[in-house]
Formats: sequence, C-alpha cells, structure tokens
Amino acid sequence: MKNIILTGDRPTGRLHLGHLVGSLRERVKIQESGNYDEMYIEIADAQATTDNYGNIEKVKNNILEVALDYLSVGLDPKKVTIFIQSEVPELSDLTFYYMNLVTLARLERNPTVKEEIKLRGFNGSIPVGFATYPISQASDITAFNANIVPVGEDQLPMIEQTREIVRSFNRLYGETLVEPKAVLPQNERCKRLPGTDGNAKMSKSLGNCIYLSDTSEDVKKKVMSMYTDPNHVKVSDPGKVDGNPVFIYLEAFSEDHHFKEYFKDGEYKNLNELEDHYKKGGLGDVTVKKFLYYVIEETLKPIRERRAYYEKDIKGVYKMLFDGSDKARKTASETLHNVKKAMGLDYRNDEELLKEQMIKYNNK
Repeated sequence: MKNIILTGDRPTGRLHLGHLVGSLRERVKIQESGNYDEMYIEIADAQATTDNYGNIEKVKNNILEVALDYLSVGLDPKKVTIFIQSEVPELSDLTFYYMNLVTLARLERNPTVKEEIKLRGFNGSIPVGFATYPISQASDITAFNANIVPVGEDQLPMIEQTREIVRSFNRLYGETLVEPKAVLPQNERCKRLPGTDGNAKMSKSLGNCIYLSDTSEDVKKKVMSMYTDPNHVKVSDPGKVDGNPVFIYLEAFSEDHHFKEYFKDGEYKNLNELEDHYKKGGLGDVTVKKFLYYVIEETLKPIRERRAYYEKDIKGVYKMLFDGSDKARKTASETLHNVKKAMGLDYRNDEELLKEQMIKYNNK
C-alpha cells in the first residue's frame, strides 16, 4: 500500500505556534523524510464557511495568509500538493454520499464537535454544515486514499469518525476506501499547546495566540504577559511546572544549546535543571519568560524570513495554489468515480444495467 498523507487547516486566520507544534513541524518532518508516496495539504475554505457564512471575506482573505504560513515553515510545493478545498467540488459529492452512513446522534457525540460548538456559542442554533464537519473531513481524507493523517490531539475524534465511515462504506459496498490512522506530535507534553492566557487551547477566537508571522515586538509582549503559576507570587516561592504554559512552551521549543547560549554563566544545562530550580523556589517568572522569548525568537526568525521572501510574489503563491488544486481534483475525481461505481451509481459505464433494461423492455 502507498503511504499517502492528507492534512490541512481552516483559513480563518493566520497560523500560530499551536499549529506549529500540533501539526506543521510533523508535516515538514514527513516531507523531508521522503517516506511517503504522495502528500496533500488542504486549505479547508469550504469547511470554514460553515461558521463564517456571514463573513466570507474573512475566509477568502485568509487563504493567502495560510498559504504563506505553509511556505514559511518550509512546506515545499515541489514535494507536496497544497490545494484549496472549494476548488475540488468532488469533495462535496463524497460528503453527500457519506452523510447516509452517519447518524445525527453520532455527530452530536463527537467530542471535537461538541467543544467547537460550545466555543462558538451556537447553543441550539447549530448550522447543519458545521454539525456535518466530521463527514466533510472524512471526504477530504478518503478522496486522496490517505492512510496517514498528521493531527493535533484534539482532532483524534474526527479521525475516528472517518474510520467509522470508511468501515461502514466498505461493509455495505465492498472494499473501496482506505482507512486512515492519525499521527500525533512526538512530544507528549506538547500534543496540544495551551494559550498564553492559560486556556487549555491556543485559539484565534480567544486571542491567546502567538502567530508565526508576529513581529519580534509582538512576541515579546505576549510572552512577558503569559499566564504562569498564580501561587508563584515571590521569586522565593516554590513554583508549579505542570500545567504552567511557560514551561510547556519551553518543553516544545527549547533545546540544550539554548541554555548554554542564553544563560551565560552556565547555571542551567537543560530544561530539567531550570524546572528543578523553579519548583524549589528562587527563580522568578520574568527570568524564565525572557528565556522563553529568546527561544521562540530563534524559532520564528527563519520563518519570518521565508515569509518575507514569498510575500514578494503573491501572484506566484496563488498559481501554486491553483496548480495544486488542479492536481488534487484529478485524484478526487478518480475516487468519486470508484465510490459511485461501488454504490451502483455509475450509470454511464454500467453495461449490465443497460443490458437488463434492454431485455426488460424488449420482452414487452
């Protein structure tokens, strides 16, 4: 079996450090490993309209922002296919056919959907399109026969729903679709990066993000105002590391060489030593935050430089997106054909159906 990868993001804003930790770094790692046959990266604008139907401009304008973020982190359109979801209408057809394989009750039990509905304050007025988001995602994955889906931990319920749809379809109509598996970030503590305010999730809508395109000044302001241990009032107070966003970020981004570079006296050789001092007391939040700022700056500097390069050729970025969409549509069209054939809906090429009908009416 081929190793085919599908992943992507909704274009509702610029991408942030949560995306970098949750999926982007894994995508680049896979891309550079060469251990795959095909890799598709989707800008899911159609899905984004389900909760932005009154503000389509927001979705439309952020397609470019997301594309620039992709290119800036090192995703290479020569090695992967980056495409716009709405440019591949076959995905909508697949979604329609899959809808009959899922009950409303099952959709309502999806933990990711439940959390997103709560986050957006839909209450009892949930758009049907948003509720069927997991089905649309299943269409995206299966359209390209993807068997590997790099995601953040919060997306695991969505992948499981896709697996259920695939199993249901194959049971009813024969082995046609490929069942995918999720690939999580390797760092256990950073599968889901918290917001700078201590919220469990970094979210554009909550305004607690550090964006990949943030200026150095923006990053410094956000890091220095980050939530830490509320009981660590004095420098001498023992501090809590577990659940402390500053240390979770350091776990995600710091490396041993950072301690040698930014602590000139060699006081700390690694994160474990820094954490031990904080837990015992005698280490202030300001010192730790300054260190985190330097670490994040080192991470974001090459990303900013690549982004600036691509910003000089916006027309070329759009051409890349349209070329990728054309390629993606060709593959999705083949999958749609196979799905309709398996279901018995391939009328144009169903010679048996034609023969049966001819015999039926010729015998009248």
